[in-house]
Amino acid sequence: MTQSPETPRAFDLGAQGPLSGMRVLDLSRLVAGNMLSLQLGDFGADVIKIEPPEGDPLRAWRDGGEQLYWKTYSRNKMSVVMNLRHETAREALLRLVETADVFVENYRPGTLETMGLAPELLLKRNPRLVVVRISGFGQTGPYAQLPGFGTLVEAMSGFADRTGFPDREPVLPPLALADMIAGLSGAMATVTALLARERNGSGGQVIDLSLLEPIFSTLGPEAAIYRRTGKVKERVGNGSNTSAPRNIYRCADGGYVALSGSTQAMAKRVFEVIGQGRMIEDPRFRTNSDRVRHRALVDEMVGGWFAGRPRSEALALMREAGVTAGPVYNIADAVADPHFRERQVLVEVEDPELGSLPMHNIVPRLSATPGVWRRPAPALGQHTDEILTALGFDATAIAAMRAEGACA
Repeated sequence: MTQSPETPRAFDLGAQGPLSGMRVLDLSRLVAGNMLSLQLGDFGADVIKIEPPEGDPLRAWRDGGEQLYWKTYSRNKMSVVMNLRHETAREALLRLVETADVFVENYRPGTLETMGLAPELLLKRNPRLVVVRISGFGQTGPYAQLPGFGTLVEAMSGFADRTGFPDREPVLPPLALADMIAGLSGAMATVTALLARERNGSGGQVIDLSLLEPIFSTLGPEAAIYRRTGKVKERVGNGSNTSAPRNIYRCADGGYVALSGSTQAMAKRVFEVIGQGRMIEDPRFRTNSDRVRHRALVDEMVGGWFAGRPRSEALALMREAGVTAGPVYNIADAVADPHFRERQVLVEVEDPELGSLPMHNIVPRLSATPGVWRRPAPALGQHTDEILTALGFDATAIAAMRAEGACA
């Protein structure tokens, strides 16, 4: 891949964001918790990853032998290694809890209690603490004790059954979508709890965050539709059973275009561009419901038009008419797109090992209190001594903890 000519963005440890002064302890592993704490860290919170001696398993996700997932999802964080099987490590963690605003974990329900770190104990040590408990299926219910990777909930939520083509198997997302949605939902819930604490003086609370419920919520009214109609919606590939035309169409040069004509005015424009303006008067295509019922015919007409011309020409004609159509990009296309560059959707940042790396920018963009770039992703245990020293452990005590395997 051709590197961006942009000068790598330097990290600034002194940068202040809207969450500066908030301390987050993140004991989670893999994606959901890291996505949650990434949002908080990107807006200035001091995020301390509490890792086992072998590190967060996210470090093991590598491409080309490099920890690119870790470097992306653990920017703006610190790393402390604690072996919580040791009493001295647990006591150090509890002392750290007294200084924290947020505590994030994703152990199987009940594990925190077994470790002697039940939320009731944490809140006794720090009544203002917000405890975020991430699990596959929630802290209660028949499935609470099942292992809960995102793949399971993407399947059991009904999401995978809605994805793919009707004559083929359901399709799982190619990335940790359930975890990412849960992480974003969890960040919103965490900030809500912090705001309630500050406004109402209500103290801390426990957030029960499952992977299942956030992704299930993306299905919207499907349960209501099933109750009222008695029908389970079938998979429709890249089409839609709520609007037409809507699909991905192949062009003469092999490029693909995504198009959505989900309003009456937009559908009319599409038909006009393809030279079939009178289709909107045909009883089969007059309303959105008509078009959905006859979407195979709609796709035949629209798809045939795209198949007869190269993508650049097709897009130019669609955009000239104000049609919502755009190219289907792979990542190489996206990073080369001038809009991505000018808007800095992707930014080049300094990396202590690799020189620089492209990463998604901090989102969303706040006009008065934007996010901040404070730290690159930490090496394993990079901040152990610094944090323990701040808690009052002297060099001798830290060395003793390290010797017994309680920290690293």
